[in-house]
Amino acid sequence: MLFGVPMRLLPPGRRPLSPGSRAGLGAALVLLALVSAIELADGSEARYIGLIVAAPFLAAAFASWRVVLGVGVLATAVGGVFALAGRENRLANLTIVVGIGLATGIAAAVAFIRERQAERIAELSRLASVAQQAVLRPLGPQVGTLAVAGRYISATAAADIGGDLYEALDTPYGVRMIIGDVRGKGLDAVRLASIVLGSYRHVAYERADLRAIVADLDRAVARSVGDEDFVTAALVEERGGTLTIVNCGHPAPLLLRRGEVIPLEPPAPAPPLGFMPVVRPRVERLEPGDRLLLFTDGLGEARRDGEFFPTADRAWRLLGHGTVGDGLASLETALVEWVHGRLDDDIALVLMEYAGARPVTAAAVPSWEVGAPES
Repeated sequence: MLFGVPMRLLPPGRRPLSPGSRAGLGAALVLLALVSAIELADGSEARYIGLIVAAPFLAAAFASWRVVLGVGVLATAVGGVFALAGRENRLANLTIVVGIGLATGIAAAVAFIRERQAERIAELSRLASVAQQAVLRPLGPQVGTLAVAGRYISATAAADIGGDLYEALDTPYGVRMIIGDVRGKGLDAVRLASIVLGSYRHVAYERADLRAIVADLDRAVARSVGDEDFVTAALVEERGGTLTIVNCGHPAPLLLRRGEVIPLEPPAPAPPLGFMPVVRPRVERLEPGDRLLLFTDGLGEARRDGEFFPTADRAWRLLGHGTVGDGLASLETALVEWVHGRLDDDIALVLMEYAGARPVTAAAVPSWEVGAPES
């Protein structure tokens, strides 16, 4: 009943009260009802109206400044009624009523400032999300001969967005993919992720060797960040059924083959981008039906009651069937259920499936790799 009255009093076209405003209004009305009941039970003299001053401040903790003003007017009116009804200390009680009115103004100002700050934070978060969506273009469903799907899972434990990144490109050197994770969160992380992706989208078509791409990306990161900032990344190239991976401090991709899950650890560890990594490629021969999962460390760090999500144990059961998009959807569902809907970090996922090598044509192999054609 306490919430039904203000909802019906809203003028036509006015938006209904937010959950926070309803909570603040309800708490304030309960306080006014309790003080009124105590005054009525105590007798004709007003002894407890000073407690009413808490009502507008209670509303200000949750409700909008308009609701706080309404609560303050109601509290002042209730206090005035009890002050005028009493026979003793009427002047002192009226002074308390004036104090309730002043407290209403202060509480409304506090609520106004709180609302503006909340709106500013929400707008910044919205703009950051839009910027992140512009940076991370949709993947797949087909890149070259590979079936590819990407998925970004936002954390629920914090408002800041992360700097996870991914891309898949069909280049003259085969299908090339990158997945990375920027240290930190918020707009600075999105900015650095956009720098890395912008550089990668250019050099992936220009460099014949993944190690040269790593060197280019490292320079781009070093020019754009401080001494303690970095980007972990894994770069993958599929060409004619040969898979080449270079890893810069990133979680190792998982190869799913005939029911087995094989972590593709690098031959030697290398630091993240920004720390001049010297990488050694890992080369694997793919079989038709193989799938490769690339992920950021948010997946490896997802936990429930101190127990980490068993990615390797569940990977084949979740990702080995259906389309690659279906696999990532199944993984996300299982992950969110594992952590009870609360993730501590954003997660980027890329899943690819190799169906078989495409025929190699003269146009598919750059002439500078095999020599100029005979005249």
